[in-house]
Amino acid sequence: MNTPFCPPDGPILNEATWTFVRQHANDDVRHLALSGTKNPEVDVTMALQQIQGRQTARQKLPTWASCKDVVFPPHLSMEQCSSEQTALYKALLVESLEQDGTSEVQGGQPFLVDLTGGLGVDFFFMARRLAQPCIYVEQQEHLCRLAYHNFQVLGLSQATVVHADCEEFLQQLDRAEVIFLDPARRDSHGARTYAISDCTPDVLQLLDTLLDKCRVLVIKLSPMLDWHKVVDDLNHCGQNALQVVREVHIVSVANECKELLLVLSRQPRYASEPLLCCVNDNQRFTTSLYAPPFSLNTLPFTLNVSPSAYLYEPNASVMKAGCFTALAQAYQLKALAPNSHLFVSSVPVDSFPGRRFLIRQVSTLNHKEISHALKGVTQANVAVRNFPLKAEELRRRLKLRDGGTTYVFGTTLNDGRRVVILCTRI
Repeated sequence: MNTPFCPPDGPILNEATWTFVRQHANDDVRHLALSGTKNPEVDVTMALQQIQGRQTARQKLPTWASCKDVVFPPHLSMEQCSSEQTALYKALLVESLEQDGTSEVQGGQPFLVDLTGGLGVDFFFMARRLAQPCIYVEQQEHLCRLAYHNFQVLGLSQATVVHADCEEFLQQLDRAEVIFLDPARRDSHGARTYAISDCTPDVLQLLDTLLDKCRVLVIKLSPMLDWHKVVDDLNHCGQNALQVVREVHIVSVANECKELLLVLSRQPRYASEPLLCCVNDNQRFTTSLYAPPFSLNTLPFTLNVSPSAYLYEPNASVMKAGCFTALAQAYQLKALAPNSHLFVSSVPVDSFPGRRFLIRQVSTLNHKEISHALKGVTQANVAVRNFPLKAEELRRRLKLRDGGTTYVFGTTLNDGRRVVILCTRI
């Protein structure tokens, strides 16, 4: 197997550069770039990179930002790396695999292998929750050096850094409990790719080898991908085309879809029904991956929307999943229309995965009717679902300023009527 990474002699930053970074930790990077420093020992480019990286990390990676010795990469790498929140979700997922008591790794074998280590954010948060050895693999030497340094200063003692091509490393790997893979989603020209077959490394080509060498394979993918097609591609790939996708996790933060996580295995532990998990911050909705059917024709529809009822807007992960039938059945809700993706009930549902509202008024677009409904309302948060106007167009038509505590939804009902629903969030 490839030997552990041995960093070159000398620190990544000299003491003069570290001093400059700490003195200007809260300063504007653009201003610092113009003013510079008179100290020739300061590596200004590296110093600015550290100041900007740490400022970004305060929100995105607070654990790393709180460690004064962490070294950050260029700005683009910081923008593209996982957030602490999504990394923690993956950590809990992998930790559950260690705790289920069915580990197959032998003495000396790693529990976790991250074949596409990158900056090491996902690996760090996964590995630090595990008691067994973990291996970080990365083909870019400068990222290996950063990871080696950062894992040490962050106290990650069970991690081994390996500088290697992931496919070559995979061929030499004996076995691991979990293999994690985050394939690059850009082609050789830097353009984004939107199919799993276009990612690097080619997961479909490597799938048999990957599944032969681990009990569980976890793949991180862009939320832009069609998860239905990804699941179909993976389940019909390889020498033994089996139902190997056992879980699909759609992960959102602050109602913005961030990533797809797929859990694959050939092991008997996963003989139960495959799961679809929709996660947004602390909200979680889980249903079967394949049943019930997600056809909109099976949705229960309402015939009327009235004040004092409750309106529900699914979060971004549920919207991405498209599991509206399962959602309506789980919470005993009725849909407004097949493509409106808004739901109602006569009683409040506290655990709904999304936003909840109390309906105050329902009006058509008739001028007299809508004027009466909006009497006294000058400001509102306007949104549209399955509606001929954009939100900003509807706001201007209703002569409303943005913001406030009133919410207005323009939508279409199942009978084709276009209505405006005034709500208060609960």
